[in-house]
Amino acid sequence: MLKIKVNDTEIEVEDGLTVLQACEQAGAEIPRFCYHEKLSIAGNCRMCLVEMEKSPKPIASCAMPVTNGMNIKTNTPLVEKARKGVMEFLLANHPLDCPVCDQGGECDLQDQSMFYGIDKSRYKENKRYVPEKYMGPLIKTQMTRCIHCTRCIRFAEEIAGIDELGAIGRGEEMQITTYLEKSMQSELSANVIDLCPVGALTSKPYVFEARPWELKKTETIDVMDAIGSNIRVDTYGWEVKRVLPRINEEINEEWISDKTRYSCDGLKKQRIDTPLIKENNIYKKIEWEKALNIVAEKIKNTLPEKIAGLTGDLTNMETLFIVKEFFEKTIKSKNLDCRAENTYVNTENRKNYIFNTPLNKIEESDLILLIGTNPRFEGTILNLRILKAYRKNKTKIYSFGDIGELTYPYEVIENKTDIIKKIIEEKHNLSEIIKNAKKPIIILGQSVLKIKSSKYIFNEFKRFLEKNNKINNDWQSLNIFSNNASTVGAYDLDLINPDNSENFTLKSIKNNEFDIIFLFGQDNLKFIKKNEFIIYVGSHGDKGAEFADLVLPGSAYTEQDGYFTNLEGKIQKAYKASYPPGEAKEDWKIVNELANLIKRKKLFNDKNELNESMINYLKSKKVKVSRNSEKNEFVSEEILVEDIDYYYSNVISRASTTMTQCRNEKLNLKKNGTEG
Repeated sequence: MLKIKVNDTEIEVEDGLTVLQACEQAGAEIPRFCYHEKLSIAGNCRMCLVEMEKSPKPIASCAMPVTNGMNIKTNTPLVEKARKGVMEFLLANHPLDCPVCDQGGECDLQDQSMFYGIDKSRYKENKRYVPEKYMGPLIKTQMTRCIHCTRCIRFAEEIAGIDELGAIGRGEEMQITTYLEKSMQSELSANVIDLCPVGALTSKPYVFEARPWELKKTETIDVMDAIGSNIRVDTYGWEVKRVLPRINEEINEEWISDKTRYSCDGLKKQRIDTPLIKENNIYKKIEWEKALNIVAEKIKNTLPEKIAGLTGDLTNMETLFIVKEFFEKTIKSKNLDCRAENTYVNTENRKNYIFNTPLNKIEESDLILLIGTNPRFEGTILNLRILKAYRKNKTKIYSFGDIGELTYPYEVIENKTDIIKKIIEEKHNLSEIIKNAKKPIIILGQSVLKIKSSKYIFNEFKRFLEKNNKINNDWQSLNIFSNNASTVGAYDLDLINPDNSENFTLKSIKNNEFDIIFLFGQDNLKFIKKNEFIIYVGSHGDKGAEFADLVLPGSAYTEQDGYFTNLEGKIQKAYKASYPPGEAKEDWKIVNELANLIKRKKLFNDKNELNESMINYLKSKKVKVSRNSEKNEFVSEEILVEDIDYYYSNVISRASTTMTQCRNEKLNLKKNGTEG
């Protein structure tokens, strides 16, 4: 520990800190524009100047490391004069357009110029003008406002992992731009909007929508993927206007993907706001009472074994649990599953279906093996963590098959199950590499869990890792990469066939063996419908509603409180930010009312009772008897990673105009051969 003085107060700080960090630990506020905790030090803006004893001039505190015996002063006349001078320079060319700037009200330049700036400028020359740059459908530029802090450049290179932004010119003529003035190709690109301390980079879809003080802010959880990023939903009235990241160092740090941020306009488009029934292939509006009575009558006249249900990818845990109770206690049917595809999962132990390595520990890894997954599109924040591991440790990364451009280099292995068999039998050079690694991470994606050898690959790879002590109390190297927000929660609640190696419910649905099929937010089912009566409970008129004979309008994730368990098994609560449109209801209420009609008794009296029952169920779960002695079938086949339509991965993003623009932009770049 080093001893220093800050404003005549002696403190002890760790070696390696900068003066700025030490001053903040001492409680002194240091203004800054270019400095950011997650980015490398640039020392561009000079706003963080402080006075140091025996130094003839102020020092840039963000770039100066702490040494023993330093005497720092942050509030002297010299420091005050220096900061006013710096602010005068920064505002020399800045346009006076705060009233029409979208950054107004949450602008670092506004705040700091008020507190540290001067009331008039000595500059009389004409202000410079910088032409606008094109950065795609998400980022609006007004580069005349730019103060050259270079935060956006450093983010693109260090965090997003794509060198798309840079500076051209020198001095006053310097400009920040994408080199070919094309759309930014990173799935994290819009984070530069949060980083920009002025209004040079703002949100294009949000332009002139609202002022910060007009918005109601709700802290909640993202459901666009299985990461469970912490977000803040801002609403104007009851319309979701924007989604911003919340800091959670264990999960998403302070970044979110572009899909998380900009799919929100899909919450108000293609919405189902009233019950609908299909007559002569045309949907007609009906009353709630009539719709529920039709369902109740159908159920009463149908054998339980002829009724099936599938839950969806955005469904919260309360809805999953009440659906499970509805099938078990009201209908008395066992034909309920959460998988729309024949995906292998082993639910004997929770560690068999979660991402066991904590996201914030990935950077400690010295070896990462990707099997049947493309983390860039399946979980952008996870991909960011892998890049962090590569930058920190030069972690060796291998992938079964060429999965395209990632944000880090990786070595391609032939995408055959025979290679995995050789690794397990220790007949491949990767066997020794895995055994010699201190903290290896093996990531099994959903693509590999859908092939014929999925059971063999999971169970035998697990045995291989256990035998070589790569799965222990200190480090869990085997990880299942879920794609959907509801997946882990559904497995926790046992919404799965008893023999989960095969999805018998799905198989029977595709064989047209059921009379009634419930789709609870399920929009990914692919089958040829015959005489089944399909009931869709969901928020959007998408693929699931196309099948349906009866549509019951539900709520989106921002319109109801609900728990979600992320891919690493952390349960988090999403909070209600707005109300469902028209006559739509919260999903759990629809199921509860239906149960009341059929059995004359509600499953739960209120949401609190539902939550308590669900939590008690999770607490009382017992470890199942292991079936490791079962034979695991091996088939020689290719491991092909599914081509994920990143911007159209769920009902909300498919309804989003912004996501459609991003998708079209990407397709055009691919067509023209200029994709990054």
